[in-house]
Amino acid sequence: MTRFADGSRKQKLAVLLGAAVLLCILPFVVQTAGNAWVRIIDIALLYVLLALGLNIVVGYAGLLDLGYVAFYAVGAYMLGLLASPQLTDTFASFKNAFENGLHTPWWVVIPLGALVAGGAGVLLGAPTLKLRGDYLAIVTLGFGEIVRVFLNNLDAPVNITNGPKGITGIDEISIFGVSLGKTQHFFGLEWPKVTNYYFLFLLLVIFAVVICYRLERSRIGRAWMAIREDEVAAKAMGINTRNLKLLAFGMGATFGGVSGVMFASFQGFISPESFSLPESVMIVAMVVLGGIGHLPGVIVGSLLLAALPEVLRYVAGPLQQMTDGRLDASILRQLLIALAMIGIMLSRPRGLWPSPEHGRLRAAGAEAPPSQAASGELPVRLPHGELPPARQIPPTTGHIVPTER
Repeated sequence: MTRFADGSRKQKLAVLLGAAVLLCILPFVVQTAGNAWVRIIDIALLYVLLALGLNIVVGYAGLLDLGYVAFYAVGAYMLGLLASPQLTDTFASFKNAFENGLHTPWWVVIPLGALVAGGAGVLLGAPTLKLRGDYLAIVTLGFGEIVRVFLNNLDAPVNITNGPKGITGIDEISIFGVSLGKTQHFFGLEWPKVTNYYFLFLLLVIFAVVICYRLERSRIGRAWMAIREDEVAAKAMGINTRNLKLLAFGMGATFGGVSGVMFASFQGFISPESFSLPESVMIVAMVVLGGIGHLPGVIVGSLLLAALPEVLRYVAGPLQQMTDGRLDASILRQLLIALAMIGIMLSRPRGLWPSPEHGRLRAAGAEAPPSQAASGELPVRLPHGELPPARQIPPTTGHIVPTER
C-alpha cells in the first residue's frame, strides 16, 4: 500500500510539473501566430476567474444568480475611478489634492474592489434569503440591470461614471516598477502586454482554484452543499442557513470584484455595455455546461465558451463569403455558438466534466435493488430532487388475525 501511494503521489507530481511547464511556455508558442490569440487566452482566464466565483454561489450553495455581472462592474469601476483622470477632471478638489493625477496602486485597488464587491453581494443576499429558484433568479437579474442602468445614468447632474461614454485612460498595473502594459524583455524573450497580463491572470486563477478547493472540503463547503441539497433539512440539523447564504453571496462577489479590476486595467477603457445581461447569462452557462460544483468542469466550460466566440469569427467570415454576403457574420457566429451549446447539453446533460462522486452514487443507486437501498445495506445518497424508494412490505399469509377489543 505504501509503495502504491508513493507511486500515485509521484505520478500526480509529474502531472503537475508538466502542466506548469506547459502553461509557462503556452503564451510564447501562441505568440508566434499573433498576439491576438494570446489576448483570447487572457480573456478566457478572466472568465475562468468569474466562473469560479459564481460556482461558489450556484454550484456549492445552490443559489441561482443571474446578476453576477454587477459585481464584475463594481470592481471595474472601482479601478476606473481611482486610477484614471475621471475624478480629477470632474472635481476641482480632487485635482488640487492630486496634482499629478489620481493613480491609486494596484495593491490598494484590488483588495478594495474585492471588499466593495463582497459588500454588494451581502446587500444583494440580505433581502433574498427566503427566495429560491426562479424567484431568486428574477431578483438577482433585476439587481444586475439596476447596477448597469445606474452606471449608465450617473453622468448627471454630477458626472461620476461618464455615463454611456465610459471611462478612458485607466492606469495599467505596475509591479516593482515594471509596467505590464509595456513590452518587456526577459530571458532573451519578448514579453508584450498580453503575455505580461497572461501570467498575472494565471496566478490569480491558481490562487482562486486553491481557495475554492479548500472551501469545498471545509465545514463551510459541506454546509453549503447541505443547503443546496435540502435547505429545510440543513436548518433542522442546526446549520445557520442565513449566515451561510450571505457568506456565499459575499465570497462569490469577491471573485467578481477582482476580475473587474483586472478587466479594467487590461482594457484601459470601461463602459456599461461591457456588463450587460448576456454577459451574466454566459457566465452561468459556463458553470452549467462545465459541470455544476466541480472545479475542473467549471474551468473547462469557461475556457470553451470564452474562446469559442472568438474562434468562430474565423469560421463565420468564410461562410459569409461563400453566400456572397447574404448572411451576416455576427449573426451567423451567434447561431454557431447556440448550436454548439445545444449539442453539448444534448450529449452531456450533466456537463462536460461533472462531479465523479455524484455519478458514482447515481450508478450505485441504480444497480442496487430498492429494498437493499432502502434498508440501509448500501450507503446510497440519492441525487438532488429524487425521493428514496419505498420499503417493500413482505406479502401476508392471507389469514386475518383477530384482535381483542
